[in-house]
Amino acid sequence: MSESNLGIYLIIAFMAMAISMAIIPLMMKYASVMGMVDQPDPRKVHAFPIPRVGGVGIVIGALAPLLIWLPFDSLILSFLIGSFVLFSFGIWDDVKELDHYVKFVGQFVAAGVVVYYGDLYVSHFPFLGLEILPEWIGRPFTVIAMVGMMNAINHSDGLDGLAGGESLLSFAAITYLAFLYDSSVIVIIAAASIGGVFGFLRFNSHPAQVFMGDGGSQFLGFGLAFLVLVLTQQANEVLSPALPLLLLGLPIADIIAVFILRARAGVNLFKATRNHIHHRLLDLGFHHYEAVMVIYSVQILFIICAIQMPYGHDWVIISIYLSVCSAVFILLTYAERKGWKVNHSHDFSGGFISRLPHKDILIKIPNKMLEAGVALFLIGAALMSNTVPFDIGISSLVLLILLLFVALTGWMGAIVFRLVVFVTVGFSVYLLSTNPPEWLLIESHIIYLYFGLLTVLAFLSARLMVREQFQITPLDYLVIMMALVIGFVHDSGFGSEDLVWMVIQIIILFYACELTIQNMEKRLNSLMGSAVVALSLIALRGLV
Repeated sequence: MSESNLGIYLIIAFMAMAISMAIIPLMMKYASVMGMVDQPDPRKVHAFPIPRVGGVGIVIGALAPLLIWLPFDSLILSFLIGSFVLFSFGIWDDVKELDHYVKFVGQFVAAGVVVYYGDLYVSHFPFLGLEILPEWIGRPFTVIAMVGMMNAINHSDGLDGLAGGESLLSFAAITYLAFLYDSSVIVIIAAASIGGVFGFLRFNSHPAQVFMGDGGSQFLGFGLAFLVLVLTQQANEVLSPALPLLLLGLPIADIIAVFILRARAGVNLFKATRNHIHHRLLDLGFHHYEAVMVIYSVQILFIICAIQMPYGHDWVIISIYLSVCSAVFILLTYAERKGWKVNHSHDFSGGFISRLPHKDILIKIPNKMLEAGVALFLIGAALMSNTVPFDIGISSLVLLILLLFVALTGWMGAIVFRLVVFVTVGFSVYLLSTNPPEWLLIESHIIYLYFGLLTVLAFLSARLMVREQFQITPLDYLVIMMALVIGFVHDSGFGSEDLVWMVIQIIILFYACELTIQNMEKRLNSLMGSAVVALSLIALRGLV
């Protein structure tokens, strides 16, 4: 697959992320007016009302790029129609708290559209070899399986960052495999979904400011089910038909185990209870963020296995999946019966900075340096890149006009500003990575040194400005693990060194921009000024 395609996929991902991150704060402002607020109850783990509007950002962020880059055949239309149906029912549920049987209507309609209009269904089944599953069995089975996946993600949405992080990992694995088999449709949908989820996780990491609600969780389950079907049933029919177990991972086993426990207890299978894996980890004494990271780790194990053995024998893949799931539930059950509890004996409170003279000035220095570092990169990339494509020039001109309007009027303030800055970062990284000047290729250590320094400044700024107590959050853990997986994938021959380095740069710069935006004191600031200059230069060079 060409370098130009790699660039497009990255643009799609950070476009979706930027849209998601711009929409969610706006929706949070009006959540109470719309009645989209999740109230605490004994089964839930949050103690205060939380807006459940994150799904709006995820869905719009993920679908908007698809309207630009995807062809509208029956398969794509079935996905878009199904997504709209689920989104509508999900929003309805987030406002009115629908009965689960009403939600099933939307889920079955969405799945049915994909299966019967999009003509996507399971025909290759584990242990059948080359024999094709009869259509009269395959189509109904696919509808039920898709509905099951929607509910699996919906039910896993019980801790901050959990459902979004699990889905993100699955999307990443699907992206990798689809890239290998040159399936651009899958990569585009998965990349857009990754961007939408990443934008949401910015607000959903513990302690969460927003929940995704049914509007988001059902869409993620639907998207994952759709993509694994296209991957294994159309894009590469030689892949093991058992591979979806590893790609979709722990949510499937969790919901099956919960149904079994509810059936044994004689309660309604669809009645919400506190016997999911995440609830059981909390009851064992794990902190909220620790429980999330434990589950992330199991999900990461599954996707690494999927990447390593896409053509594995069905019985091997199923054995691995059942073995890991069995180990998880056996350890949980053993710990519960023994009354084992996690011992938290460390106190991380306090901070040395508060005891230093002139602490206010010392605290601001890393953030000011970080702000200057981001400005330097944006303007430097706009100046130094050898060429600027016409489409990026046009896009930059539109963003420039929007940013100037925001600067003059204050319209939607930080929301639009954040959107424009993040897209500008993506353009800058792409231009400097794909069209660097000759001297930078020779003196490449300069750019490595720059990003190393920027990472240190971001760490110090997060520690001193955002909170004096610094600990790795589930989102930080997820980013670190994905960076490691990217390195692993690169060693396995995926993509190119440029792609890996572009992803790392984007991650570092997004963190740096977000920290800078959080600590801005005025609407007119150096970050806005540097974005205006960078967009002006990119637009001028792309259009002239």
